[in-house]
Amino acid sequence: MRPIRLVVALATASVLLLGGCGVGGSAGPATGNAGPVPELGPDQKVTITFESYNFGQAGPWTDTFTALLDRFHAEHPNITVVAQKPQGTSPNPAADTVTSIQTQAATGNAPDVVQLGFSDLGYAVDQIGVKPLDDLVGADAVDAALGGPHPFAPSAAKLATLNGTTYGIPFVLSTPVLFYNASLFTAAGLDPAKPPATWDEVATAAAKIKAATGREGAYADCVTTQAKDWCLQSIVRSHGGRVLSEDRSTLEYAEPQAVQAVSTLADMVRSGASPKFSQQQAVEAFGRGELGMILKSSALQGTFTKGAKGAGWELRGAATPSFGAIPAVPTNSGAALFVLSDAPAEQRAAWELITFLTSDDSFAEIARKIGYLPLRTGLTDGVLKDWAAANPTARINIAQLDRMEPWVSFPGPDYLQIRDGMMGAVEKVVLQGADPQATLTEAQTRGQALIPTGGR
Repeated sequence: MRPIRLVVALATASVLLLGGCGVGGSAGPATGNAGPVPELGPDQKVTITFESYNFGQAGPWTDTFTALLDRFHAEHPNITVVAQKPQGTSPNPAADTVTSIQTQAATGNAPDVVQLGFSDLGYAVDQIGVKPLDDLVGADAVDAALGGPHPFAPSAAKLATLNGTTYGIPFVLSTPVLFYNASLFTAAGLDPAKPPATWDEVATAAAKIKAATGREGAYADCVTTQAKDWCLQSIVRSHGGRVLSEDRSTLEYAEPQAVQAVSTLADMVRSGASPKFSQQQAVEAFGRGELGMILKSSALQGTFTKGAKGAGWELRGAATPSFGAIPAVPTNSGAALFVLSDAPAEQRAAWELITFLTSDDSFAEIARKIGYLPLRTGLTDGVLKDWAAANPTARINIAQLDRMEPWVSFPGPDYLQIRDGMMGAVEKVVLQGADPQATLTEAQTRGQALIPTGGR
C-alpha cells in the first residue's frame, strides 16, 4: 500500500495578524456558486494537506489518526493526504490552529482541510474563508453526510453552521466530565459509588482526600488561558450567568452570577482543596494517581485509562457538577472539519476525506482509541455497545447532550484577544488570588472595546 506521508510542521513563523479579509486556500480556480464540484476521475491523482491538532498530541491521538489515513488511502488510492500539526510552540497544539493557517496563507500555502475549534467558527467564516459546504457539494450531500443509519446527534449536527449555512462537519466533541480516582476515594473513606454531584460536594470530598492521603483533591481544567473557555462557559452557565449576551453584543462575565461561579473555584484553591496546577501538571498528576478528581474533556479517557492501569488505580467518571439542585449546563469542546482549498479537484478530495473521517467506522475507531464521544450516538447501541458499557464517560456525555448548550464564539477579528483576556483574568482570580469582581470587571471593560458594534 502506498504510504501516507505524515508531516509534522515545525514552528518557523511568527503570528501574522491578517486584517479584515479572508485568507483563502490553495492556489487554483475558485468554484464560486457554479454548483457542486465534480467527482474525481478514476485515474485522477490529487494530493491534499490536512492540518489537525490531533497530530501534535502524543499517544492515541497521532497513532489513531495515522491509522485512519492509511485506511483512507487504501480506499482512495488516487488521493494522497499530507497530514500535519499546526505550526507553533504551544504545549496544546489546538491553541496554534488559527495563527498557523494565517501564517501559511500569507505564503499561498494554506492547508486544504483544517480542523478548527467550534469557538473559531465566526472567525473562520469571516476572516479565514472556509468554504460553504452547501455550495461546494450541495445541501443534499451535506444532509446525507450528517444522516445515515446512525445520524449525528441533533444537538451536535449544526455546531458548524452559521446563519443557516453549513461550513463544516462536526468531528470531535465532548462535554465536561468529572473523572475521579476511585482508589483515592476508598482510601479517604469516601464511597466511590457516590461521586460528588455539586461543587460543594467536590470541595468537601477533595479536602477529605488531601487530609487522608496527602494527595491533591480536585482540579477544574477551566481556569487557564491554555484551557480555552469551553469548560468555563459551562461553569458560568450552570450558575445562571453568561460570558456573552444572547445578541452577541455585550460581554457579561463580570456580572454577579458569573463572578460567583468563578469565586467558587477560587475558594477551592484558597482552602487547599484544589492545587495551583497548570493544565499539563493537572493531567499528569491525575494520570499518576496523585490527584483525586479532574473536570476534563472525555478526550482524555484513553490517556487516563492508560495511566490508571500503569499506576494501579481505578478510574471512574461522573457528570458535570452543579451549583445546587438545578442540573449543570454542559457546553461542548471539540472541533469541526472545514475545506479551505479553492481548487475543485482538491475540494472534492477534501470532501471525500471529511466524509470518511466522520463515518460510522471512523467514529467507532476514534471513540475506542481516544475516548471522544461518537457524534453518531446510535453507535453506542450497536458496534460500540461493549465500549460504551466499559467506558465511564460515554453514557455521561450522551445524557448531557440533551441539555448541552453550544460553545459560544466571541464576535469580530479580535475574538482571541477577548477570550484570552477573559481567561487571563479568571486565572488571576482562581490561581493567584486576585479580587474576583475587580479583576473580571477590568478585563471585561478591555474586551468590550474589541466587540464590533452590534456583535456578529
